Amino acid sequence: MVRTMIQLTEDQAKALKKLARMRKTSVAALVRESVTLYVNTDKSSAKQDERRRRALEGLKKIKMAKYKDIEGKKDLSTNHDQYLVEIYSS
Repeated sequence: MVRTMIQLTEDQAKALKKLARMRKTSVAALVRESVTLYVNTDKSSAKQDERRRRALEGLKKIKMAKYKDIEGKKDLSTNHDQYLVEIYSS
């Protein structure tokens, strides 16, 4: 572990001490837990944004796709394999 120094407001310190007593743990353990939750949430958010962006790009490609069915209509159910190859190959 790495030792670090942080500054908290009096209210934050009191709240942490109270929570630590209630949970029968140390303030340091609560701070580590909080940092872990924050970092994981931040990474998840970035991943979620990237997934959303890719999904929207995929939808745009499907709308503009060159694949057509016998009647000349764009048909996802008929050409889904081609659409997926095009979406995930980029």
